[in-house]
Amino acid sequence: MNANAGVDMKLEIVVIPVADVDRAKRFYGDLGWRLDADYPSDDGYFRVIQFTPPGSGCSVIFGKNVTAAAPGSAQGLYLIVSDIEAARQELLDRGVPISDVFHDAAGVYAGTDEPYLFGRVRIGGVDPARSSYRSFASFQDPDGNGWLFQEITQRAPGRVEAATTFRSSQDLAAALRRAGAAHGEHEKRTGGKHDENWPDWYAEYIVREQAGEELPL
Repeated sequence: MNANAGVDMKLEIVVIPVADVDRAKRFYGDLGWRLDADYPSDDGYFRVIQFTPPGSGCSVIFGKNVTAAAPGSAQGLYLIVSDIEAARQELLDRGVPISDVFHDAAGVYAGTDEPYLFGRVRIGGVDPARSSYRSFASFQDPDGNGWLFQEITQRAPGRVEAATTFRSSQDLAAALRRAGAAHGEHEKRTGGKHDENWPDWYAEYIVREQAGEELPL
């Protein structure tokens, strides 16, 4: 065993404070999140509810007497998506109010731009370059806890382990579409001929994209 490897520490739970437990349970259930647990104590003193967003390795819990934080005080809870417009539309289809997609004006501040962090000014629409980490949409639960969709298609170097994994078939399909579009440009640059080794090219593109490395041309 590598002495420098350390012990794995996996963030698996985030606690959010709510005032009405059953109302919060309905809300997160209506988002399409998986209900993992609803455990009340025998004496009725506490109750713990756990939900997990689709494809997430981290869950949220809330309930009765699980936190002393004020209801609605959890802000800047990020949900990472590969297609922010599709993620936003899914919430709208479920009847959940959500902001328009926006990106920030880097270096431009105007106090508090609720519920976006650091008071940066929101600019409507996706980031013009469609850069990872730059496009957002925000929504709140009934208590005012603030959530942000953030679009990431290519990870910054060092942010993920070497293994290439996908949390859902939708994320894999989105990666394949991006690889397909990039490979189309690759074929144009190489004379427009069919590339018989396209599976190898796709695989290299997807692995590099997720690892935050330079993409193949």
